[in-house]
Amino acid sequence: MSNLINPYYPNIFPEEQKIYQHLLHLVQVESPQEMIGRFRTLFIEGINYPESDTIAILDQITASPKAEQEFQFFLNRCCHILINRWHMQPQLHSAIPELIELFQYPPSRHKITSFREKAIRRLHLLIKKFIESEQYTILRRLTQIITQPDSQLYEQKQLITLMRRYPYLYEHCLLTENSTFEHQWTVKKIKLEVQKKFELDLSRYVTYQVRCHQVNQVDCAVDTNRIIQPVTNPTLLTEKNLNATIQQFIGKVEGDYSYQEYAQLFLNYSNQASSFGAFKDDLYEYLISGIDWDYGKRQFHQRLYKQLKNTLADANEYKLDDFLLVRTCSQLLNFLVVESQISPQHFTFIDLIANQGTLVTTALLLKIVLICQKIKPYLTKRFAILFNHYESATTNGIIWLVETLEQLNVAYSIHFGNTDLSYFKQIF
Repeated sequence: MSNLINPYYPNIFPEEQKIYQHLLHLVQVESPQEMIGRFRTLFIEGINYPESDTIAILDQITASPKAEQEFQFFLNRCCHILINRWHMQPQLHSAIPELIELFQYPPSRHKITSFREKAIRRLHLLIKKFIESEQYTILRRLTQIITQPDSQLYEQKQLITLMRRYPYLYEHCLLTENSTFEHQWTVKKIKLEVQKKFELDLSRYVTYQVRCHQVNQVDCAVDTNRIIQPVTNPTLLTEKNLNATIQQFIGKVEGDYSYQEYAQLFLNYSNQASSFGAFKDDLYEYLISGIDWDYGKRQFHQRLYKQLKNTLADANEYKLDDFLLVRTCSQLLNFLVVESQISPQHFTFIDLIANQGTLVTTALLLKIVLICQKIKPYLTKRFAILFNHYESATTNGIIWLVETLEQLNVAYSIHFGNTDLSYFKQIF
């Protein structure tokens, strides 16, 4: 077992390794409740732990000059040793949020009378810092995707409780550059499971809709639910909204073309552009084709044109290449959605949704990704920034964001997933 941990936690100190080994052994032989009790005694209280040598090792770790910067990563890994073990056994999943919630309860209020008083106070301060860290925030998000069942009811809930529904956000919301290999593997595994289930549920729903349509074509008075087993809408969109979303992303929306066809047509045409500057003019026309003209002419068209005009203006005379395409599209997404975690302003995005609705707004973003698929992770990152920004907000106040997240889920499944929903076209 001692050799298993090194690939997951490179460059660790010997003292940390001993704690990891200690927890790795115990989590295999003790119940979750016993481990949670141990965890609280060792890390939250810092006293009366059964194995005094383990306490001594922890004191060495907290006394290190690097503890201020490194302890949060050490403790995060300790949590993951338990989480990863319990995650492999579905019947133990409920223990995961219990473990993470431990940190919400401060140590017992008793006077510290111990020769370790300084070490205990140091531990308590480091735990407080851990609670305020990105690592702990991500742990709390992780519990949502592991333990939250899929629910069609989302009113009066915090956005964070819907985290499980959006697998395309996992890598950006649940991983950092310090995430261990094992943590990355766990997140990837859950992502694939949730994504596959959603695509399957969406396919079943579409099949049900097609069959209902076929029955009604023969006899419009028949009760289809008596003949066909109803299939639940797998999204949080209304049935009308979901059907419109699927139709938008599968059907003909740009004249005689689907978004996929229109994007390919644009790419073929843009390859003939005389310069990067000329390409940006063509891109402007491509983007505004689905925007209501009355709304656009008020200021959106002007602002979009200015954005494109100022993008890499020094390269206007060059021929379009992959670098220019990727940079242009990524800066477009900054403009249309949100710039960064540090500056999460999203006025343009809100304005688009308020005037054009979530579906047209999502479609506009999809059009950009379809001409430059390399920026798909970049678009996902923009939505992760918005999700993190609003994760504590009640969903009733941000229905526009929930709808957009749901529609993007459908759009990704149709255009980048493994499910063919093209037969949905026949009912329109």
